[in-house]
Amino acid sequence: MTNLVPSERIENRIYFLRGLKVMFSMHLAELYEVEPRALVQAVKRNIERFPQDFMFQLSKAEFKNLKSQIVTSSWGGLRRA
Repeated sequence: MTNLVPSERIENRIYFLRGLKVMFSMHLAELYEVEPRALVQAVKRNIERFPQDFMFQLSKAEFKNLKSQIVTSSWGGLRRA
């Protein structure tokens, strides 16, 4: 039987970028209980199954802006500010 993920856990991982609601690969991987690298590789291997705008790479400016909104914890993970 599949365990449902609490909606709060998902909602806390949604960010607004480029006017879109997005989730980072590391958070999706966490929800699916796989390594982020494996998730990205699986998507790339099956890219024809996804809409063209399914994933994108952040620009340096977007990353810098996002980084200023997220606090890095002492153990190296990300935490929302």
